[in-house]
Amino acid sequence: MSKRLFIVLVILMSLSLFGIIFVQGYWIASAVEEKQESFSLNANQILNSVSERVTEYEDRRYYLKFQKLIDSVGDLKDSQVLNVFQITSRDEKNNETSIYTRGIIEEDYNIFPTFIDSASEDDSTSIKNYKVIESRVTFREDMLDGTGLKLSPVQKFRKVNSISKMMAQYIDAIRELAKQAPIDERVTTDLLSFLIQGYLNEMDLDLDYEYGVYDDGLATKIKSDGFKITDDGLYDVPLFEDEDEESGYTLYVNFPKRNKYVLSSIMGMAIMSIVFTLIIIIAYSSALYQLIKQKQISEIKTDFINNMTHEFKTPIATINLALDAVRNPKVIDDKEKVKRYLRMIREENKRMHAQVENVLQISKLEKNQLDISKDEVDVHDLIEDAMSHIELIVEDRKGYIKTHLEAGDSMVMANDTHFTNVLVNVLDNAIKYTEGEPKIDIFTEVVKNNSTIQIKVKDQGQGMSKSVQKRIFEKFYREHTGDIHNVKGHGLGLAYVKRIIDDHGGQISVESEKGKGSTFIIKLPLIS
Repeated sequence: MSKRLFIVLVILMSLSLFGIIFVQGYWIASAVEEKQESFSLNANQILNSVSERVTEYEDRRYYLKFQKLIDSVGDLKDSQVLNVFQITSRDEKNNETSIYTRGIIEEDYNIFPTFIDSASEDDSTSIKNYKVIESRVTFREDMLDGTGLKLSPVQKFRKVNSISKMMAQYIDAIRELAKQAPIDERVTTDLLSFLIQGYLNEMDLDLDYEYGVYDDGLATKIKSDGFKITDDGLYDVPLFEDEDEESGYTLYVNFPKRNKYVLSSIMGMAIMSIVFTLIIIIAYSSALYQLIKQKQISEIKTDFINNMTHEFKTPIATINLALDAVRNPKVIDDKEKVKRYLRMIREENKRMHAQVENVLQISKLEKNQLDISKDEVDVHDLIEDAMSHIELIVEDRKGYIKTHLEAGDSMVMANDTHFTNVLVNVLDNAIKYTEGEPKIDIFTEVVKNNSTIQIKVKDQGQGMSKSVQKRIFEKFYREHTGDIHNVKGHGLGLAYVKRIIDDHGGQISVESEKGKGSTFIIKLPLIS
Protein backbone atom coordinates (compact mmCIF):
# COMPACT_ATOMS: atom_id res chain seq x y z
CA MET A 1 0.00 0.00 0.00
CA SER A 2 1.40 3.37 -1.01
CA LYS A 3 1.79 6.11 1.56
CA ARG A 4 -0.65 8.37 -0.29
CA LEU A 5 -3.37 5.69 -0.43
CA PHE A 6 -2.82 4.94 3.25
CA ILE A 7 -3.30 8.63 4.18
CA VAL A 8 -6.46 8.86 2.02
CA LEU A 9 -7.93 5.77 3.72
CA VAL A 10 -7.17 7.14 7.18
CA ILE A 11 -8.77 10.50 6.30
CA LEU A 12 -11.91 8.83 4.89
CA MET A 13 -12.24 6.54 7.91
CA SER A 14 -11.77 9.49 10.28
CA LEU A 15 -14.36 11.59 8.45
CA SER A 16 -16.82 8.68 8.60
CA LEU A 17 -16.24 8.28 12.33
CA PHE A 18 -16.66 12.00 13.01
CA GLY A 19 -19.83 11.94 10.88
CA ILE A 20 -21.29 9.09 12.95
CA ILE A 21 -20.40 10.88 16.20
CA PHE A 22 -21.95 14.13 14.92
CA VAL A 23 -25.17 12.37 13.82
CA GLN A 24 -25.46 10.61 17.18
CA GLY A 25 -24.86 13.86 19.05
CA TYR A 26 -27.39 15.68 16.87
CA TRP A 27 -29.97 12.93 17.42
CA ILE A 28 -29.53 13.06 21.20
CA ALA A 29 -29.76 16.87 21.21
CA SER A 30 -32.90 16.73 19.02
CA ALA A 31 -34.46 14.09 21.27
CA VAL A 32 -33.77 16.24 24.35
CA GLU A 33 -35.25 19.31 22.64
CA GLU A 34 -38.33 17.35 21.56
CA LYS A 35 -38.85 16.00 25.09
CA GLN A 36 -38.47 19.51 26.51
CA GLU A 37 -41.08 20.84 24.08
CA SER A 38 -43.42 17.96 24.97
CA PHE A 39 -42.92 18.63 28.68
CA SER A 40 -43.54 22.35 28.18
CA LEU A 41 -46.73 21.57 26.26
CA ASN A 42 -47.97 19.32 29.08
CA ALA A 43 -46.97 21.86 31.73
CA ASN A 44 -48.82 24.68 29.97
CA GLN A 45 -51.84 22.45 29.51
CA ILE A 46 -51.81 21.65 33.25
CA LEU A 47 -51.55 25.34 34.18
CA ASN A 48 -54.39 26.31 31.83
CA SER A 49 -56.58 23.58 33.33
CA VAL A 50 -55.69 24.73 36.85
CA SER A 51 -56.55 28.35 35.97
CA GLU A 52 -59.91 27.31 34.47
CA ARG A 53 -60.78 25.15 37.47
CA VAL A 54 -59.88 27.91 39.95
CA THR A 55 -62.15 30.34 38.10
CA GLU A 56 -64.94 27.73 37.93
CA TYR A 57 -64.65 27.08 41.66
CA GLU A 58 -65.05 30.78 42.40
CA ASP A 59 -67.99 31.18 40.01
CA ARG A 60 -69.69 28.07 41.39
CA ARG A 61 -69.15 29.21 44.99
CA TYR A 62 -70.95 32.50 44.33
CA TYR A 63 -73.62 30.76 42.24
CA LEU A 64 -74.44 28.35 45.08
CA LYS A 65 -74.72 31.29 47.48
CA PHE A 66 -77.06 33.05 45.04
CA GLN A 67 -79.14 29.92 44.43
CA LYS A 68 -79.49 29.43 48.18
CA LEU A 69 -80.86 32.96 48.49
CA ILE A 70 -83.33 32.36 45.67
CA ASP A 71 -84.56 29.18 47.32
CA SER A 72 -85.06 31.07 50.60
CA VAL A 73 -87.20 33.77 48.96
CA GLY A 74 -90.25 31.56 48.40
CA ASP A 75 -92.95 33.33 46.37
CA LEU A 76 -91.75 35.99 44.02
CA LYS A 77 -91.98 39.51 45.35
CA ASP A 78 -92.81 40.92 41.97
CA SER A 79 -93.49 39.49 38.55
CA GLN A 80 -94.80 41.13 35.40
CA VAL A 81 -95.24 40.35 31.73
CA LEU A 82 -93.18 42.63 29.55
CA ASN A 83 -94.33 41.49 26.12
CA VAL A 84 -96.88 38.92 24.80
CA PHE A 85 -98.13 38.01 21.34
CA GLN A 86 -100.52 35.25 20.15
CA ILE A 87 -101.11 33.46 16.80
CA THR A 88 -104.28 31.42 15.99
CA SER A 89 -104.46 29.06 12.98
CA ARG A 90 -107.28 26.86 11.54
CA ASP A 91 -106.91 23.38 9.92
CA GLU A 92 -110.15 22.72 8.00
CA LYS A 93 -109.06 19.29 6.83
CA ASN A 94 -108.58 17.94 10.35
CA ASN A 95 -111.16 20.24 11.93
CA GLU A 96 -108.52 21.63 14.37
CA THR A 97 -107.66 25.07 15.76
CA SER A 98 -104.09 25.89 17.04
CA ILE A 99 -103.20 28.79 19.35
CA TYR A 100 -99.47 29.79 19.78
CA THR A 101 -98.54 32.20 22.57
CA ARG A 102 -95.08 33.75 23.35
CA GLY A 103 -94.23 36.21 26.13
CA ILE A 104 -91.38 37.63 28.26
CA ILE A 105 -91.74 37.68 32.06
CA GLU A 106 -89.62 39.70 34.50
CA GLU A 107 -89.06 38.11 37.95
CA ASP A 108 -87.76 40.33 40.75
CA TYR A 109 -86.31 38.38 43.70
CA ASN A 110 -85.50 41.54 45.68
CA ILE A 111 -82.01 40.04 46.26
CA PHE A 112 -79.03 42.37 46.52
CA PRO A 113 -75.39 41.40 45.64
CA THR A 114 -74.26 41.35 49.28
CA PHE A 115 -73.65 37.58 48.94
CA ILE A 116 -70.47 38.49 47.02
CA ASP A 117 -67.57 38.85 49.45
CA SER A 118 -66.39 42.16 48.11
CA ALA A 119 -69.86 43.74 47.54
CA SER A 120 -70.83 46.85 49.47
CA GLU A 121 -73.55 46.67 52.11
CA ASP A 122 -75.10 49.83 50.60
CA ASP A 123 -75.35 48.38 47.08
CA SER A 124 -79.03 48.83 46.08
CA THR A 125 -78.79 46.89 42.84
CA SER A 126 -81.62 44.34 42.64
CA ILE A 127 -81.03 41.06 40.89
CA LYS A 128 -83.74 40.10 38.42
CA ASN A 129 -84.39 37.17 36.16
CA TYR A 130 -86.03 37.19 32.73
CA LYS A 131 -87.87 34.25 31.20
CA VAL A 132 -89.33 33.48 27.78
CA ILE A 133 -92.64 31.55 27.94
CA GLU A 134 -93.90 29.71 24.87
CA SER A 135 -97.15 27.66 24.61
CA ARG A 136 -99.09 25.91 21.83
CA VAL A 137 -102.64 24.45 22.29
CA THR A 138 -104.61 22.57 19.60
CA PHE A 139 -108.44 22.09 19.81
CA ARG A 140 -110.78 19.77 17.83
CA GLU A 141 -114.52 20.62 17.30
CA ASP A 142 -116.02 17.22 18.18
CA MET A 143 -118.57 18.03 20.94
CA LEU A 144 -121.70 20.14 20.99
CA ASP A 145 -123.92 20.48 24.04
CA GLY A 146 -126.90 22.59 24.81
CA THR A 147 -124.91 25.59 25.77
CA GLY A 148 -122.97 25.82 22.53
CA LEU A 149 -119.71 24.70 20.93
CA LYS A 150 -117.38 22.64 23.18
CA LEU A 151 -113.65 22.65 22.33
CA SER A 152 -111.53 19.67 23.39
CA PRO A 153 -107.73 20.19 23.61
CA VAL A 154 -105.89 17.31 21.91
CA GLN A 155 -102.32 18.65 22.16
CA LYS A 156 -100.65 21.05 24.53
CA PHE A 157 -97.06 22.33 24.55
CA ARG A 158 -95.46 24.71 27.01
CA LYS A 159 -91.85 25.80 27.15
CA VAL A 160 -90.23 28.18 29.59
CA ASN A 161 -86.69 29.39 28.88
CA SER A 162 -84.54 31.84 30.77
CA ILE A 163 -83.08 34.40 28.45
CA SER A 164 -79.75 33.07 29.71
CA LYS A 165 -78.68 30.60 32.36
CA MET A 166 -77.79 31.95 35.78
CA MET A 167 -74.09 31.22 35.46
CA ALA A 168 -73.90 32.95 32.10
CA GLN A 169 -76.33 35.73 33.04
CA TYR A 170 -74.43 37.09 36.03
CA ILE A 171 -70.91 35.77 35.35
CA ASP A 172 -69.39 39.08 34.27
CA ALA A 173 -71.03 41.00 37.11
CA ILE A 174 -69.90 38.45 39.70
CA ARG A 175 -66.31 38.40 38.42
CA GLU A 176 -66.12 42.18 38.30
CA LEU A 177 -67.25 42.45 41.91
CA ALA A 178 -64.97 39.53 42.96
CA LYS A 179 -61.90 41.43 41.71
CA GLN A 180 -62.15 43.65 44.77
CA ALA A 181 -61.60 40.70 47.15
CA PRO A 182 -58.04 39.90 48.36
CA ILE A 183 -56.36 36.99 46.53
CA ASP A 184 -56.18 34.83 49.67
CA GLU A 185 -60.03 34.99 49.86
CA ARG A 186 -60.39 33.89 46.24
CA VAL A 187 -57.96 30.93 46.14
CA THR A 188 -55.99 28.90 48.68
CA THR A 189 -52.66 27.06 48.59
CA ASP A 190 -54.48 23.80 49.37
CA LEU A 191 -56.68 24.20 46.30
CA LEU A 192 -53.74 24.98 44.02
CA SER A 193 -51.68 22.07 45.38
CA PHE A 194 -54.65 19.73 44.96
CA LEU A 195 -55.30 20.79 41.36
CA ILE A 196 -51.63 20.83 40.22
CA GLN A 197 -50.92 17.43 41.77
CA GLY A 198 -54.12 15.98 40.32
CA TYR A 199 -53.32 17.05 36.76
CA LEU A 200 -49.72 15.84 37.14
CA ASN A 201 -51.03 12.43 38.18
CA GLU A 202 -53.39 12.35 35.19
CA MET A 203 -50.40 12.83 32.86
CA ASP A 204 -48.19 10.36 34.78
CA LEU A 205 -45.69 13.09 35.65
CA ASP A 206 -44.00 12.26 38.94
CA LEU A 207 -42.27 15.57 39.58
CA ASP A 208 -41.64 17.94 42.45
CA TYR A 209 -43.00 21.44 41.91
CA GLU A 210 -43.11 24.87 43.48
CA TYR A 211 -45.66 27.60 42.79
CA GLY A 212 -46.58 31.17 43.63
CA VAL A 213 -49.26 33.71 42.72
CA TYR A 214 -48.07 37.21 41.83
CA ASP A 215 -50.10 40.41 41.61
CA ASP A 216 -48.71 42.58 38.80
CA GLY A 217 -45.21 41.22 39.47
CA LEU A 218 -45.45 41.41 43.26
CA ALA A 219 -45.46 38.26 45.39
CA THR A 220 -48.62 37.37 47.34
CA LYS A 221 -49.29 35.10 50.30
CA ILE A 222 -50.39 32.30 47.98
CA LYS A 223 -47.18 30.35 47.31
CA SER A 224 -45.40 27.15 48.29
CA ASP A 225 -42.49 27.10 50.70
CA GLY A 226 -39.22 28.36 49.24
CA PHE A 227 -40.68 29.39 45.87
CA LYS A 228 -38.55 31.77 43.81
CA ILE A 229 -38.86 32.92 40.23
CA THR A 230 -36.02 31.40 38.19
CA ASP A 231 -35.14 31.32 34.51
CA ASP A 232 -35.06 27.53 34.27
CA GLY A 233 -38.15 25.31 34.32
CA LEU A 234 -40.61 28.16 35.07
CA TYR A 235 -44.13 28.28 33.58
CA ASP A 236 -46.92 30.83 34.11
CA VAL A 237 -50.62 31.31 33.46
CA PRO A 238 -53.00 34.22 34.27
CA LEU A 239 -55.64 33.70 36.98
CA PHE A 240 -59.21 35.07 37.02
CA GLU A 241 -59.22 36.45 33.46
CA ASP A 242 -62.11 38.75 32.53
CA GLU A 243 -64.02 38.84 29.23
CA ASP A 244 -61.18 40.88 27.70
CA GLU A 245 -58.69 38.15 28.72
CA GLU A 246 -57.00 40.52 31.14
CA SER A 247 -55.88 39.64 34.65
CA GLY A 248 -53.74 41.19 37.36
CA TYR A 249 -52.81 37.83 38.87
CA THR A 250 -50.32 35.31 37.48
CA LEU A 251 -49.69 31.77 38.68
CA TYR A 252 -46.04 30.69 38.35
CA VAL A 253 -45.07 27.02 38.63
CA ASN A 254 -41.47 25.82 38.75
CA PHE A 255 -40.27 22.24 38.18
CA PRO A 256 -36.75 22.12 39.73
CA LYS A 257 -35.98 18.64 38.34
CA ARG A 258 -37.35 19.22 34.86
CA ASN A 259 -34.02 18.70 33.09
CA LYS A 260 -33.34 15.52 35.05
CA TYR A 261 -36.80 14.21 34.15
CA VAL A 262 -36.35 15.05 30.45
CA LEU A 263 -32.93 13.40 30.33
CA SER A 264 -34.15 10.30 32.19
CA SER A 265 -36.90 9.84 29.61
CA ILE A 266 -34.32 9.33 26.84
CA MET A 267 -31.53 7.93 29.01
CA GLY A 268 -31.98 4.35 27.80
CA MET A 269 -31.68 5.17 24.11
CA ALA A 270 -28.95 7.74 24.77
CA ILE A 271 -26.85 5.22 26.71
CA MET A 272 -27.29 2.61 23.96
CA SER A 273 -26.33 5.20 21.35
CA ILE A 274 -23.24 6.24 23.33
CA VAL A 275 -22.24 2.61 23.96
CA PHE A 276 -22.52 1.69 20.27
CA THR A 277 -20.65 4.87 19.33
CA LEU A 278 -17.87 3.96 21.77
CA ILE A 279 -17.74 0.47 20.27
CA ILE A 280 -17.37 2.01 16.82
CA ILE A 281 -14.64 4.36 18.11
CA ILE A 282 -12.79 1.48 19.80
CA ALA A 283 -13.14 -0.69 16.70
CA TYR A 284 -11.95 2.17 14.50
CA SER A 285 -9.01 2.93 16.79
CA SER A 286 -8.06 -0.73 16.91
CA ALA A 287 -8.34 -1.07 13.14
CA LEU A 288 -6.30 2.09 12.62
CA TYR A 289 -3.69 0.92 15.13
CA GLN A 290 -3.45 -2.47 13.43
CA LEU A 291 -3.25 -0.80 10.02
CA ILE A 292 -0.40 1.46 11.16
CA LYS A 293 1.26 -1.48 12.93
CA GLN A 294 1.04 -3.67 9.84
CA LYS A 295 2.44 -0.86 7.72
CA GLN A 296 5.35 -0.49 10.15
CA ILE A 297 5.93 -4.24 10.20
CA SER A 298 5.82 -4.30 6.43
CA GLU A 299 8.45 -1.55 6.29
CA ILE A 300 10.57 -3.29 8.94
CA LYS A 301 10.35 -6.63 7.14
CA THR A 302 11.31 -4.95 3.90
CA ASP A 303 14.37 -3.46 5.65
CA PHE A 304 15.12 -6.87 7.18
CA ILE A 305 14.97 -8.65 3.81
CA ASN A 306 17.16 -5.99 2.24
CA ASN A 307 19.64 -6.22 5.10
CA MET A 308 19.58 -10.04 5.12
CA THR A 309 20.25 -10.00 1.37
CA HIS A 310 23.16 -7.63 1.95
CA GLU A 311 24.52 -9.85 4.76
CA PHE A 312 24.28 -13.01 2.60
CA LYS A 313 25.75 -11.31 -0.47
CA THR A 314 29.25 -10.94 1.01
CA PRO A 315 29.72 -14.57 2.23
CA ILE A 316 28.19 -15.93 -1.00
CA ALA A 317 30.59 -13.82 -3.04
CA THR A 318 33.49 -14.95 -0.83
CA ILE A 319 32.51 -18.61 -1.26
CA ASN A 320 32.26 -18.20 -5.05
CA LEU A 321 35.67 -16.56 -5.22
CA ALA A 322 37.18 -19.29 -3.02
CA LEU A 323 35.67 -22.01 -5.21
CA ASP A 324 36.97 -20.33 -8.35
CA ALA A 325 40.42 -20.14 -6.75
CA VAL A 326 40.37 -23.81 -5.77
CA ARG A 327 39.48 -24.81 -9.35
CA ASN A 328 42.46 -22.82 -10.64
CA PRO A 329 45.11 -25.37 -11.84
CA LYS A 330 47.86 -23.21 -10.34
CA VAL A 331 46.22 -23.36 -6.88
CA ILE A 332 44.81 -26.86 -6.74
CA ASP A 333 48.25 -28.37 -6.25
CA ASP A 334 49.09 -25.92 -3.44
CA LYS A 335 47.68 -27.65 -0.35
CA GLU A 336 48.16 -24.66 1.92
CA LYS A 337 46.16 -22.38 -0.32
CA VAL A 338 43.48 -25.04 -0.80
CA LYS A 339 43.18 -25.43 2.99
CA ARG A 340 43.00 -21.67 3.37
CA TYR A 341 40.20 -21.33 0.80
CA LEU A 342 38.31 -24.29 2.26
CA ARG A 343 38.56 -22.69 5.72
CA MET A 344 37.15 -19.46 4.29
CA ILE A 345 34.26 -21.37 2.71
CA ARG A 346 33.57 -23.15 6.02
CA GLU A 347 33.64 -19.89 8.05
CA GLU A 348 31.35 -18.04 5.65
CA ASN A 349 29.01 -21.02 5.60
CA LYS A 350 28.93 -21.05 9.42
CA ARG A 351 28.24 -17.34 9.38
CA MET A 352 25.19 -17.74 7.11
CA HIS A 353 24.02 -20.73 9.15
CA ALA A 354 24.22 -18.70 12.34
CA GLN A 355 22.11 -15.94 10.78
CA VAL A 356 19.45 -18.40 9.62
CA GLU A 357 19.48 -20.14 12.99
CA ASN A 358 18.94 -16.84 14.76
CA VAL A 359 15.79 -16.20 12.67
CA LEU A 360 14.51 -19.74 13.28
CA GLN A 361 15.03 -19.47 17.04
CA ILE A 362 13.01 -16.26 17.19
CA SER A 363 10.22 -17.94 15.20
CA LYS A 364 10.21 -20.94 17.55
CA LEU A 365 10.16 -18.67 20.58
CA GLU A 366 7.09 -16.86 19.27
CA LYS A 367 5.34 -20.19 18.72
CA ASN A 368 6.55 -21.56 22.10
CA GLN A 369 8.24 -24.42 20.24
CA LEU A 370 11.76 -23.83 21.58
CA ASP A 371 12.54 -26.24 24.40
CA ILE A 372 14.78 -24.45 26.90
CA SER A 373 16.04 -26.69 29.67
CA LYS A 374 17.47 -24.94 32.73
CA ASP A 375 20.23 -26.04 35.06
CA GLU A 376 22.00 -24.53 38.02
CA VAL A 377 24.68 -22.23 36.61
CA ASP A 378 26.96 -19.46 37.80
CA VAL A 379 26.24 -16.12 36.16
CA HIS A 380 29.88 -15.05 36.54
CA ASP A 381 30.99 -18.10 34.56
CA LEU A 382 28.52 -17.27 31.81
CA ILE A 383 29.84 -13.70 31.68
CA GLU A 384 33.41 -14.94 31.31
CA ASP A 385 32.32 -17.33 28.55
CA ALA A 386 30.50 -14.57 26.67
CA MET A 387 33.51 -12.26 26.96
CA SER A 388 35.71 -14.84 25.27
CA HIS A 389 33.56 -14.58 22.14
CA ILE A 390 34.13 -10.86 21.64
CA GLU A 391 37.51 -10.18 23.28
CA LEU A 392 39.45 -10.40 20.02
CA ILE A 393 37.09 -7.94 18.31
CA VAL A 394 37.47 -5.46 21.20
CA GLU A 395 41.23 -5.79 21.20
CA ASP A 396 41.39 -5.42 17.42
CA ARG A 397 39.59 -2.06 17.79
CA LYS A 398 41.93 -0.98 20.60
CA GLY A 399 39.13 -1.01 23.18
CA TYR A 400 38.62 -2.79 26.50
CA ILE A 401 36.08 -4.83 28.41
CA LYS A 402 36.24 -4.82 32.21
CA THR A 403 34.29 -6.79 34.80
CA HIS A 404 33.15 -5.63 38.24
CA LEU A 405 31.65 -8.85 39.62
CA GLU A 406 30.54 -7.81 43.11
CA ALA A 407 27.57 -10.17 43.55
CA GLY A 408 28.18 -12.46 46.54
CA ASP A 409 25.65 -15.00 45.26
CA SER A 410 25.52 -15.63 41.49
CA MET A 411 23.81 -19.05 41.17
CA VAL A 412 20.69 -19.09 38.97
CA MET A 413 18.56 -21.58 37.06
CA ALA A 414 19.34 -20.96 33.38
CA ASN A 415 20.15 -22.54 30.07
CA ASP A 416 23.86 -21.91 29.69
CA THR A 417 23.82 -21.89 25.88
CA HIS A 418 20.91 -19.50 25.43
CA PHE A 419 21.90 -17.23 28.29
CA THR A 420 25.47 -17.06 26.98
CA ASN A 421 23.97 -16.02 23.63
CA VAL A 422 21.98 -13.35 25.49
CA LEU A 423 25.16 -11.85 26.96
CA VAL A 424 27.02 -12.15 23.64
CA ASN A 425 24.19 -10.29 21.86
CA VAL A 426 24.20 -7.48 24.43
CA LEU A 427 28.02 -7.17 24.25
CA ASP A 428 27.97 -7.36 20.46
CA ASN A 429 25.35 -4.60 20.41
CA ALA A 430 27.62 -2.40 22.56
CA ILE A 431 30.51 -2.94 20.10
CA LYS A 432 28.42 -2.32 16.99
CA TYR A 433 27.09 1.03 18.17
CA THR A 434 30.43 2.42 19.27
CA GLU A 435 32.15 4.34 16.46
CA GLY A 436 35.63 4.48 18.03
CA GLU A 437 37.27 2.29 20.66
CA PRO A 438 34.75 0.05 22.46
CA LYS A 439 34.82 0.71 26.21
CA ILE A 440 32.61 -1.77 28.04
CA ASP A 441 32.11 -2.36 31.77
CA ILE A 442 30.14 -5.28 33.25
CA PHE A 443 28.77 -5.03 36.81
CA THR A 444 26.96 -7.55 39.01
CA GLU A 445 25.28 -7.08 42.36
CA VAL A 446 22.58 -8.68 44.49
CA VAL A 447 19.36 -6.63 44.95
CA LYS A 448 15.79 -6.99 46.26
CA ASN A 449 16.53 -8.56 49.66
CA ASN A 450 19.20 -10.87 48.24
CA SER A 451 16.69 -12.57 45.91
CA THR A 452 17.81 -11.15 42.56
CA ILE A 453 21.09 -10.74 40.76
CA GLN A 454 21.48 -7.64 38.62
CA ILE A 455 23.79 -7.53 35.60
CA LYS A 456 24.72 -4.17 34.05
CA VAL A 457 26.48 -3.88 30.70
CA LYS A 458 27.62 -0.29 30.24
CA ASP A 459 29.17 1.16 27.08
CA GLN A 460 30.30 4.61 25.97
CA GLY A 461 28.86 4.41 22.47
CA GLN A 462 26.51 6.66 20.57
CA GLY A 463 23.49 6.05 22.86
CA MET A 464 19.88 6.27 21.79
CA SER A 465 16.83 8.53 22.09
CA LYS A 466 13.80 7.90 24.33
CA SER A 467 11.67 6.85 21.34
CA VAL A 468 14.24 4.27 20.29
CA GLN A 469 14.48 2.92 23.86
CA LYS A 470 10.75 2.15 23.80
CA ARG A 471 11.10 -0.02 20.67
CA ILE A 472 14.59 -1.46 21.00
CA PHE A 473 13.31 -4.93 21.96
CA GLU A 474 10.79 -5.17 19.10
CA LYS A 475 11.31 -7.80 16.46
CA PHE A 476 13.05 -6.49 13.30
CA TYR A 477 13.40 -3.00 14.75
CA ARG A 478 16.66 -1.17 14.07
CA GLU A 479 17.49 2.49 14.57
CA HIS A 480 17.99 4.18 11.22
CA THR A 481 21.23 6.14 11.08
CA GLY A 482 21.58 7.04 7.43
CA ASP A 483 22.75 3.94 5.53
CA ILE A 484 20.81 0.99 6.92
CA HIS A 485 23.83 -1.29 6.32
CA ASN A 486 26.38 0.81 8.18
CA VAL A 487 25.73 -1.41 11.24
CA LYS A 488 25.39 -5.11 10.49
CA GLY A 489 22.40 -6.95 11.92
CA HIS A 490 18.77 -7.83 11.36
CA GLY A 491 16.93 -6.31 14.29
CA LEU A 492 16.57 -9.76 15.85
CA GLY A 493 19.33 -9.85 18.47
CA LEU A 494 17.66 -7.82 21.22
CA ALA A 495 14.23 -9.32 20.45
CA TYR A 496 15.81 -12.74 21.02
CA VAL A 497 17.43 -11.45 24.24
CA LYS A 498 14.09 -10.21 25.56
CA ARG A 499 12.29 -13.48 24.84
CA ILE A 500 15.01 -15.63 26.47
CA ILE A 501 15.15 -13.47 29.61
CA ASP A 502 11.35 -13.49 29.87
CA ASP A 503 11.44 -17.29 29.62
CA HIS A 504 13.93 -17.33 32.52
CA GLY A 505 11.57 -15.22 34.65
CA GLY A 506 13.85 -12.20 34.46
CA GLN A 507 13.67 -8.60 33.30
CA ILE A 508 15.69 -6.44 30.93
CA SER A 509 15.68 -2.68 30.56
CA VAL A 510 17.91 0.02 29.08
CA GLU A 511 19.10 3.42 30.24
CA SER A 512 20.62 5.61 27.58
CA GLU A 513 21.35 9.17 26.56
CA LYS A 514 22.13 10.23 23.05
CA GLY A 515 25.89 10.67 22.60
CA LYS A 516 26.77 9.34 26.08
CA GLY A 517 26.33 5.59 25.76
CA SER A 518 23.87 2.98 26.99
CA THR A 519 23.47 0.67 29.98
CA PHE A 520 21.56 -2.61 29.65
CA ILE A 521 20.23 -3.94 32.97
CA ILE A 522 19.36 -7.65 33.33
CA LYS A 523 17.71 -9.07 36.47
CA LEU A 524 17.41 -12.79 37.22
CA PRO A 525 16.02 -14.57 40.29
CA LEU A 526 18.65 -16.30 42.41
CA ILE A 527 18.31 -19.89 43.56
CA SER A 528 16.67 -19.71 46.97
